[in-house]
Amino acid sequence: MQPDFTINEIIQRSTIHDSYGGSRQSGISVSATHPYIFIFSGTTGHKHGYKDQWENENVFSYTGEGQTGNMNFVKGNLALLEHKKNNKSIFLFEYVAKGFVQYKGELELIDYDFFTGPDREGKERNAIKFFFKKKGITLSYREDFQELIMEDPPAEYGTQIPNETERKGLVTSRIGQGAYRKSVLHRWKFACAVTGYTKHEILIASHIVPWRLANNNERLDVHNGILLTPAYDALFDQHLISFENNGKIILSAPLKASDYHRIGISGREMIKNLSLENHDYLSRHRSELIF
Repeated sequence: MQPDFTINEIIQRSTIHDSYGGSRQSGISVSATHPYIFIFSGTTGHKHGYKDQWENENVFSYTGEGQTGNMNFVKGNLALLEHKKNNKSIFLFEYVAKGFVQYKGELELIDYDFFTGPDREGKERNAIKFFFKKKGITLSYREDFQELIMEDPPAEYGTQIPNETERKGLVTSRIGQGAYRKSVLHRWKFACAVTGYTKHEILIASHIVPWRLANNNERLDVHNGILLTPAYDALFDQHLISFENNGKIILSAPLKASDYHRIGISGREMIKNLSLENHDYLSRHRSELIF
């Protein structure tokens, strides 16, 4: 039997544990008496280096547990990784007040990857990002990519996440794609924001506000990302194009209209599904254009 939760129901967290057990403090709570894993997400986790978010209406990304040092596939992280193999169901709750959480639904793991960021003490570390989809949902994009999940951590490292030097050496590994790139891919549903082109091997996930100018939260924020084909990405990165909040392309002055035309840019391009959060980042990007 499944737990008797209703979508968007607000529950006192202690009530969950009174009924099903599991840790009352951890973000990942594994029941010892039921085949359930409860994960809890909230904005207070940001100060510990966590960044959880809905990438789109059906995909949720969740930072693994471990407040200091590199995260490894042990305890709760290992339980999430192996939940299908162990026939355990995952249920997501988001904090709405101290001690109270809102039920957001059952999830299933579709992928994971790694990112670097500060831990609770402000020290850089390697962290795990899990990607889930809503249980029972078939994603409308990249069906051939959905189940390319790595069933076990890279054999070279056992339960240890590779350090930065090791990561750079794994040029053919999926580790090199990075959690942020996958967040942006899901945000834009594996399609170029401008052209709709869907071959994900070609698409480039760029920060709107560059890494060097962004703070730690902005560097991990999926709304600071845009998915583009190489030509658009190169021009966007050099501030030769940008976009209005309504999605209309802006052509910068250093290139002539004929130059844009030669590389296939008409000046009539539009992005149709910008978020309000995208607007803030695009405003900063537009301030760098030359007119």
